Amino acid sequence: MLVLSNLNKTFNAGTINEVNALQEVSLTIEEGSFICVLGTNGSGKSTLLNAVAGTFYTDSGTIELNGKDITRWPEYKRACHVGRVFQNPFSGTAPNMTIGENLALAAKRGKKRGLGWGLTSTVLQELKSRVKTLNMGLEERLDSPIGKLSGGQRQALTLLMSSWVKPELLLLDEHTAALDPKTASKVIELTEKIVTAGKLTTLMVTHSMQQAVHLGDRIIMMHQGKIKYDFRGEEKRRLKIADLLSLFDDLRRKDQIDAGVVELLMKNYV
Repeated sequence: MLVLSNLNKTFNAGTINEVNALQEVSLTIEEGSFICVLGTNGSGKSTLLNAVAGTFYTDSGTIELNGKDITRWPEYKRACHVGRVFQNPFSGTAPNMTIGENLALAAKRGKKRGLGWGLTSTVLQELKSRVKTLNMGLEERLDSPIGKLSGGQRQALTLLMSSWVKPELLLLDEHTAALDPKTASKVIELTEKIVTAGKLTTLMVTHSMQQAVHLGDRIIMMHQGKIKYDFRGEEKRRLKIADLLSLFDDLRRKDQIDAGVVELLMKNYV
């Protein structure tokens, strides 16, 4: 279970570029839940994911993962418990190492390491068996540099690596945004398969309302650093893309109204 309590994060505080990226964000994610996070650019959704991953510390609030207070844990320490797939297909892997070497490292996540052969015949057999489930023919290319693969192939392997040792939390940061529609569809299908099979607690940031509607059991919609809507259960299952578009339009209209009020007040003040 992931419990976020009153998270706040401001970038460039006290300057003309000040941004209140997270504002009193509280969220509880039950074990095994698959949550999609929606929001426009600047809504705070990626900031939320980075705060949980430990990319930076929040200004205030707490982050608890399965009863452990990880609020001030550095990113590398959280990585023992958290799997992550980045938006950029070329992140999260060592491009000059082979597919097999990358997978062997992923299999050691959170475990003690020593000197020894990383790719024994037994390990290679297990790697081939798991990679074969991707249905991409990569099980016969374990000695190929992972940097030579296409973006879709790398994302598929990164998904496999992030879940090789079952993580307490899986973070997906718009992991299909850089892919063409056909490849993105295949990666999403694989995502659902891996998350469902492993019953992984998952937090997925996405721009795709179609993905949000059809994946997971809960939708969080963020705006200006705050959680504005939280749909789950039957309410989530009834949601359609048109409903989400309408909610986004309502938020934009409110922004325009608020900006107009501020402008009017400033004129009267002057």
